Amino acid sequence: MSAAEFEEPLNVEQQLAQIARAREETRKFIAEQHKLMAEAGKLDRDRLLAPFQIVVGSMAAGAALFGAGAAFVKLLGP
Repeated sequence: MSAAEFEEPLNVEQQLAQIARAREETRKFIAEQHKLMAEAGKLDRDRLLAPFQIVVGSMAAGAALFGAGAAFVKLLGP
């Protein structure tokens, strides 16, 4: 006879407690999955918008250089 045959079957309270623990663990995994999916969505959005951020930053830098050049010419000019 094996050791499994001598074990007492779980009573109803133990079974209910085990089910409750399993359900709580499942809720935690689902919450973690939702959090990771939201983070993945944010990373996808950032990856999509990165080229536009580079373009806008370059345009702002160009405008600043143009403004500085115009101010310098105005300072030296008549």
